[in-house]
Amino acid sequence: MRDHTADAATDAFVAYRNLLFTVAYEMLGSAADAEDVLQETWLRWVKVDLEQVHDQRAYLARITTRQSLNRLRSMKRRKEAYVGPWLPEPLLTTPDVTQDVELAESVSMALMLVLETLPPTERVVFVLREAFDVGYDEIAAAVGKSPAAVRQIAHRARRHVDARRPREAVSPSQTRAALEAFQRALETRDPQGLLDVLAPGVVLVSDGGGLKQAALRPIAGAEKVARMFLSGLGKVAGTLTGEPTAINGNPALLVRLDGEIDGVMAIRVEDARITGVYYVRNPDKLTHVASETPLTLR
Repeated sequence: MRDHTADAATDAFVAYRNLLFTVAYEMLGSAADAEDVLQETWLRWVKVDLEQVHDQRAYLARITTRQSLNRLRSMKRRKEAYVGPWLPEPLLTTPDVTQDVELAESVSMALMLVLETLPPTERVVFVLREAFDVGYDEIAAAVGKSPAAVRQIAHRARRHVDARRPREAVSPSQTRAALEAFQRALETRDPQGLLDVLAPGVVLVSDGGGLKQAALRPIAGAEKVARMFLSGLGKVAGTLTGEPTAINGNPALLVRLDGEIDGVMAIRVEDARITGVYYVRNPDKLTHVASETPLTLR
């Protein structure tokens, strides 16, 4: 005999799974941790009396938020012990994510890095309010604070993020053009070509997690970044290739060494020049990319 209550719980969870994953991922910057949060959400959801739930989407989002907030606080210790810079885990995404300008910006490497500078509660409030347009009362119930306090937190978080995010939205075609110029200059070992596409204050952040070679600190300045790439290319024993792809809703390069995935390179573009280069080499963060299964977010 079928358990219709269990079926209803499963149907609701499946219907909102992509949304819940995106909420958790934007809060945590880690697909692996987001999947764990979804598992924890599911275990709590199946124990809920659905007849008492008026808004299943809001209820599920509240469970996911609370579990994400708990995990965000515990991840702080993990990040403090991390070797070198910590970058978000890259996600291979479907074309519809790229076409949704707001969603693509909210999961971009550039904005995810800005979110890393927020305290846990501020990050959670910002994501729910700005990325998902959740009401203050609903957020207050999820984070255990008053609506008035949540309004203040949201205002403070928005001001912090606005001061650090790109001034203007950049279209996928502009990002793709800068990425192609960058790739062309690397393939032809053209120093001037690199300097032409890199902004003077460009910052390179590479994440090897102690498992792959990567700079232990961000490298700033066009000449230093160009020199770093050109000298690194000269030491590679094998064939490096860059394959255009969509990572976190934005054009990026899937870098392969002798056919095997070596890393993912994403960029931040302002005024047609690259202001940020983010290179994830840590193999533990390349699982989703290696699966070659693009994700549909929300």
